[in-house]
Amino acid sequence: MPEGSQKRKATRVRSLRQRWIVNSVVPIFVLLALIGGNMIREALSKEEENASAALDVKTMFLMAVATSIDALAVGVTFSMLELAVSIGAAVALIGCTTFVISLGGVYVGNVFGARYKGKAEFVGGAILILIGVKILLEHFGVL
Repeated sequence: MPEGSQKRKATRVRSLRQRWIVNSVVPIFVLLALIGGNMIREALSKEEENASAALDVKTMFLMAVATSIDALAVGVTFSMLELAVSIGAAVALIGCTTFVISLGGVYVGNVFGARYKGKAEFVGGAILILIGVKILLEHFGVL
């Protein structure tokens, strides 16, 4: 392949990546703001939730699909990067890290969940909104 052709291809791929990032910043901010706002609203409401802790097949299937979509996004991102690491090593590291952090999260959630439920939900919502604002400000070059 001629050298000029490779440069044009690299420029086109870079342009597509930049356009994808620009087009995804605002929806990411909106989603984080909506989810965070809903968490804050629920934390401030006086109504008790009648949520069941049971996981039925439908709920587990939806959670598995959501996790798979997340993994697909990571895979697409990996394909766009020029990594010096083998994909097998990356998958093993990500899998082990996710397992350990999830295990710790379940433990901490069980210990502190009942005691600090309202406050934790409020803080979690505020953090999501702040992450969205940070992403938006970085995109516009303020940060």
